[in-house]
Amino acid sequence: MANITRYRTAKGENRYRVRYRKPDGTQTDKRGFRRKIDAETWAAEHVTIAKATGSYIDPEGGKQRIGTLHDQWIAEKKPFWKATSGSNMDSAWKCHCEAKWAERQIGSITHAEVQAWVGSIIDKSGAPSVSRPYQIMQGICSMAVRDKLISSNPCDGIELPRLPKRKDRRIYLTITRLLALANEASNCRKLGEERRALILLLGFCGLRWGEAAGLQRRDLDFDAGILHVRRNLVYVNAKWAEGTPKNHERRDVPMPRIVMDALKPICEQREHEERVFRDVRGGPIRKQSLARETGWWTHTLTRLGWKRDDWPVPHDLRHTAASLAVHAGANVKALQRMLGHKNASMTLDVYADLFDSDLMDVARLLDAAVQVETGVEECGQNVGKNVLKPA
Repeated sequence: MANITRYRTAKGENRYRVRYRKPDGTQTDKRGFRRKIDAETWAAEHVTIAKATGSYIDPEGGKQRIGTLHDQWIAEKKPFWKATSGSNMDSAWKCHCEAKWAERQIGSITHAEVQAWVGSIIDKSGAPSVSRPYQIMQGICSMAVRDKLISSNPCDGIELPRLPKRKDRRIYLTITRLLALANEASNCRKLGEERRALILLLGFCGLRWGEAAGLQRRDLDFDAGILHVRRNLVYVNAKWAEGTPKNHERRDVPMPRIVMDALKPICEQREHEERVFRDVRGGPIRKQSLARETGWWTHTLTRLGWKRDDWPVPHDLRHTAASLAVHAGANVKALQRMLGHKNASMTLDVYADLFDSDLMDVARLLDAAVQVETGVEECGQNVGKNVLKPA
């Protein structure tokens, strides 16, 4: 229940105050009403009815600052993020959100302000830079709505830029070129055989680099020909961070004989929980790129003499594994499980081009099947009659 009382202001004017208890039992008030009827109407709508329907909004809640709420949001979300995601979110907050919003009261932010802010990010940093900062503000405001600090989310309904569909620079190696790359890597002055085994593993089994970096001796079952992908190792903020594979999809991947033959000698030198692949100093393997002119990856490609436009990056070996699996007859579901995608639709989205040839083969395969069933050498000659003829 709300209690309405009259009081005098410093100027001697009559005003009305609504005293009431919040849902948590603490007492507060709302003052400044010129007429008693106005105070009664406000109390009925914002206290009595709101408490009864669960829609009560604390008038003081809107005064909380975004910076404080950001700390709460991070504390709730960070346990569920991988190290790279947390680092990216921290960077987005510092670059695009902190200076603009940290000291603002949550209840004072308007939809128009957020829309203008999104536009300013596009102008300064480009459309691709909007996603993470907007995700942060949307998350903070959604949390505030959930906690009944504000009645609605000012980030809802914001118009976001449409990003052009990214055209990946993707290279699929043939088995011949994959073996050539692996064999040339074995000629590195140090760890040649390990690097050969790494390339074969990436190119035939489709592991991500971080999954290969986190691979331990105990993860390889040579008797069953199975590789257990259980962890991911990445270098973030100048330190190594170990977590689960992307999408938390732990999986078992079959190893072709060529991969097992390359890994066995290496694993014989490892303890049960030691990492399979190590750098020259004994630490985890660092990810290679074409930008590192001094890296063993670029040196290997240089010795091969391939055109620079045809140089694969390490992730192209994952694409290569997908391509080789499809051409070997793997269906979408098998490819999804091998690559650790969240679902088969994601696999189709990423590798739709690999299945285009399957679509073109449908008519040819149907023609061949009809030939076998009907005994007609050239399809199209009385095929319909033969198919409909009772057995």
